[in-house]
Amino acid sequence: MKGRIIVLGRLGARRAAALIENGRLSDFLTEPADPGAFRPGTVCRAVVERRIKGQGGVFVRLPGGAAGFLSQAQGLSPGQSLPVQVTGHAGQGKAAPVTARLLFKSRHAIVTPGAPGLNVSRRITGPDERARLMRIAGEQMAGRADGLIIRSAAKGAGTDDIAEDIAAMRDLAAGVMAAAGKGGPELLSDGPDPHDLARREWAADQLADGDDAFADHGIAEHLAPFRAARAPLAGGASMYVEPTRALVAVDVNTGSDLSPAAALKANLSAAGDLPRQLRVRGLGGQIVVDFAPVAKKDRPRLEQALRTGFRADPVETALVGWTPLGHFELQRKRERCPLSESLPR
Repeated sequence: MKGRIIVLGRLGARRAAALIENGRLSDFLTEPADPGAFRPGTVCRAVVERRIKGQGGVFVRLPGGAAGFLSQAQGLSPGQSLPVQVTGHAGQGKAAPVTARLLFKSRHAIVTPGAPGLNVSRRITGPDERARLMRIAGEQMAGRADGLIIRSAAKGAGTDDIAEDIAAMRDLAAGVMAAAGKGGPELLSDGPDPHDLARREWAADQLADGDDAFADHGIAEHLAPFRAARAPLAGGASMYVEPTRALVAVDVNTGSDLSPAAALKANLSAAGDLPRQLRVRGLGGQIVVDFAPVAKKDRPRLEQALRTGFRADPVETALVGWTPLGHFELQRKRERCPLSESLPR
């Protein structure tokens, strides 16, 4: 089936969302198995507990006795309360990553308390459109100290839709910050669930929702290959994507053809599909790729294929480069629940 379809449903009792592009699963979002886990985007009042020597951060106490890690210690002291926002998925037995730089995000706009200024996404290049969006931003944020970023999705959107988005985030930010004063840990604003996040972040030609949406679109069958470590590639090649507690290891194999041409073909295919594999599996952190052996002169082609693949990926990913042993390293934000924690057994 041609086009992009957003499918909203459930995995067991947990909400989930799938993005199908031209008949293939392109992205997937799910809630963590732990119902008490904080979703990314959640804003809490936290209490500083102790500094972590050598790491430049502090542990903070979140609502319900949960622990958070704030990678900032300057100016903070034990017992101090401050608003923080959860930025990613907390691995098993680990503190939730949080930041003191809050963002209130809608489809068209981001309000930034404590960071004044009006900006338009650099992806919007037309001078007339940028001027229109800046005018809307100025009208909606007049007299406000908070900052505002107009997102790329606002390009061509209706003035009323953009204004409503800005007003909603502006008012939410004001309410949260007014409640973020002194006191113990408290939930101030929930992060978006997979359905809300899909509606906000994905553009599609069709939206399927309802009790039978996942069954009607075969989402279980789409997900089945991602249960396995092996991901098939063109020409009989494959790559294995295997998460450990420390990192995600990716191994590319050419299959029966061991020629240099087959190795390069397999590597380019793996580089192109790796962003999708990581998205759907919900994997992040340190990624180490063991490509099939190729001449060093072919490495720039591989790097370009990786850059192209991750350019449109919504999860922040840094291409670190080649290691002395010939592996390629990436650093990817852990902002999603791993699929392996959510698939029913």
